[in-house]
Amino acid sequence: MKKIKFFEAALAALVAVSMLAGCTDQSGGTSDAASVDNTDTAAETTAAEISSANPKVTIEGTKFMVDGKELWINGVNTPWQNWNDFGGTAFEPEFWDSHFSDLHDIGVNAVRVWINCNSMVGIKLKTTGEVKEVLDKHWQDVDQLFEIAEKHQIYVMPTLLSFDHCKDTNYADRWRAVITDDTAMQSYIDNYVKPFAERYGSNPYMLGIDLMNEPDWVHENEECGKLSLDSLSKFFAKCTAGAHEANPDVLITVGMGMIKYNSDKGNCSGNIISDEIMKSYGGDKACLDFYSVHYYDWMKPNWGSAFESSPADYGLDMSKPVFLGEIGTSTPFKDVYQSCYDLGWNGVMMWMSNNGAEHADNWADIEAATKNMETVAGDKVFPTGKR
Repeated sequence: MKKIKFFEAALAALVAVSMLAGCTDQSGGTSDAASVDNTDTAAETTAAEISSANPKVTIEGTKFMVDGKELWINGVNTPWQNWNDFGGTAFEPEFWDSHFSDLHDIGVNAVRVWINCNSMVGIKLKTTGEVKEVLDKHWQDVDQLFEIAEKHQIYVMPTLLSFDHCKDTNYADRWRAVITDDTAMQSYIDNYVKPFAERYGSNPYMLGIDLMNEPDWVHENEECGKLSLDSLSKFFAKCTAGAHEANPDVLITVGMGMIKYNSDKGNCSGNIISDEIMKSYGGDKACLDFYSVHYYDWMKPNWGSAFESSPADYGLDMSKPVFLGEIGTSTPFKDVYQSCYDLGWNGVMMWMSNNGAEHADNWADIEAATKNMETVAGDKVFPTGKR
């Protein structure tokens, strides 16, 4: 990877462009994908353009946009290195720096990272579920993650919670209270969600906050409490409204585990994070900005394959961007990424890019897929140019 240090410094100084929040879409023109020109002259021109471009992600209608050009999410999940990396003793910046560099080299432009995996490493809760403390170390570690992301042109989608928080062995009663008890919920929003949105929502390499990984299992699984769908919808609505109030620039989604709870199609259970439901609990600022649904091959008999179906075929809300926030490792990635692009998905993030500190066993397959998309999608992968 060609490193141009003064461009990195210039990028760090850029000011993020404000966008409309909540349920209001931005409208405007989009530019067609351009072919990648690898000549020396083109590389110099691209470098000059990078120095003056704004990398902040916004939304126009159903597209992610960067500096007036469409962005296609050519992504992966790098959810953790050591599990609960941020706030304790597990964060190793050297790993993230090296891995993000390697991802950038193979054309990856975005990663999904679990900022909190379970338990209470970065966030301490009282027995009632109210926030006792958010550790300074947690913020410092996440700050450093975003610095590394900017260095390597990697957009980060931080995931704040997972269904793992609600499992019986992991302070479950406290985390379930955050979702079901109004006082604990508001404490979490005021002391963590809002500060997170204020601190990172305008960061040029923030893709958007993923409020929770696969809340479906919090509703379906006994070990996670089998909380009601209404409680989950209310929690997401209140968190989203709070984040949008704290920072109008921030984009918000929820990493739904199945299309089952993200669609009103006949064989699904209804979209529990629809604009209508979210606004009923949290007002106009409670609407998600984009959808991020997960797909694994075991789902195909029930709802069909995401690699053969468009978002519209799935009955998804087509008023905003939709991409696949997780897809399983059993897939032939090169064909899948291109199929999803052709079907109209706004991007793909495979699970997962690493085995701890090492590359995933199928790194060669990942590389084939993401490099292929640099050609197929052109400048939609790096709209401001690839450093």
